[in-house]
Amino acid sequence: MSAEQQGPLTPPGEIANWPLLKIKYDTDPACIEKLLPPGISPGKNPTVNITIYNFPVLNEPEYGYVISVDADYKGTEGEFTLAIGIDQEAAVFGSQERWGQPKFPATTQYFRLIDQVTAKLTHQGYTFLEFSGKVTGTGEIPPEHETNEWWLKYSRSVDVMSTEFDYPPNVVHVYSKYGTAHIEELECELKLNESPWDPIATLLPVKSQPKAHLWSPIFLDRKITLAGELDAKAFFPYADTIGGSRWPGESGGPKKTLYKE
Repeated sequence: MSAEQQGPLTPPGEIANWPLLKIKYDTDPACIEKLLPPGISPGKNPTVNITIYNFPVLNEPEYGYVISVDADYKGTEGEFTLAIGIDQEAAVFGSQERWGQPKFPATTQYFRLIDQVTAKLTHQGYTFLEFSGKVTGTGEIPPEHETNEWWLKYSRSVDVMSTEFDYPPNVVHVYSKYGTAHIEELECELKLNESPWDPIATLLPVKSQPKAHLWSPIFLDRKITLAGELDAKAFFPYADTIGGSRWPGESGGPKKTLYKE
């Protein structure tokens, strides 16, 4: 516990300093390995990372969630992003086209009432995640830290009979550096429900006690760059995804083509 911390002081109704709800749990390492395209390797820990947020984008609140797994690229530790569901359409297509950011429209419920924190994630009519937590106290301020996030940018050939790419698959490196203004620890309960559109419950099952906290970051640096090209032939089966995410799918619907027994 830190006696010197104070929560962010903002005017009532201000959304710029809403804390991020950070959730982590471990899964089966083989599950992560199946999801990662050739060229991106599982991290040293089989960790699933979920961030639920309300943050101003395009000068209005964006409720959303990010689902990623620990993964390395060319020896650099980071996280491979599987899904970013958001509630404003304006930020979806530009983010996909410019950076390969796996955004798609979805509904996020996230609020705090006194010491109770509640979140629900819904996509295509399926509420696939339910979270409830209780604030147990202020956490220690961690040191400044850097993160690496991996996205994918590519465009398949306009010829539907072709397995070529008009723009070959490239790894996008999102480098960020953060400080911490405030952190609060949570006792939590995480429930994952089956969904054909967001199959986190079936493809990344919970294998450890989930941990969660509320985090108010200090944004120190951010760079988005191309990090390298993946083998196009090996990657081609991974180009079919569900609803703009990186969950494995098939053109026309949420079929799990990479998980045949």
